[in-house]
Amino acid sequence: MKKKKIVKLFIGSNNQGKIKEISDLLPKTVQILTPQDLNLKSPKETGTTFKENSFLKAKFFSKKSNMICLADDSGLEIDTLDKLPGIFSARWGGKRSNFNLAIKKVYKELRKKNKNWHKIKQTARFICALTIYWPNNKSTTVIGKVEGTISKVKKGKNGFGYDPIFIPLNKKLTFGQMKPREKYRIDHRIKAFKKIKKFF
Repeated sequence: MKKKKIVKLFIGSNNQGKIKEISDLLPKTVQILTPQDLNLKSPKETGTTFKENSFLKAKFFSKKSNMICLADDSGLEIDTLDKLPGIFSARWGGKRSNFNLAIKKVYKELRKKNKNWHKIKQTARFICALTIYWPNNKSTTVIGKVEGTISKVKKGKNGFGYDPIFIPLNKKLTFGQMKPREKYRIDHRIKAFKKIKKFF
């Protein structure tokens, strides 16, 4: 028996950048609601992994909305910083998740580790965990990753978050310099989304 496709979906995020990227990946026929539509705040992210946090957000918003919910938890891991900021990626930007502050903190922490950090290739990756949670308590969680390096300076105004300092493997531009279409072909979110595409 063919599985029923999802035609109405709650996106469990208050991050406008994430909402836009997820919406762009979904078929145009899917009706989308977000926490703003129901005046809902995001839950506390108490998980210790991207998977745990995406699951708890998806479950929380599914219960609140009584809808199928898709939630994302994603972030940047920098090897020199022992994989930080990791699950704290948004929190490095303070209470308002100001990514200009977060990027300054990345550079500050790299300098603390090694004042010549910019002379060494700084390997990093973006990780995305996506969870679909159904009102009947079924769920599925997938992971997508993209490897790359940290740019010595911020470059580009596209995308959001740490995009201006992340150069994907075998590319010369940061995600912040790429056109959205180019970024969507290779980023961590599309890699995760491909694994759940069958539900839409």
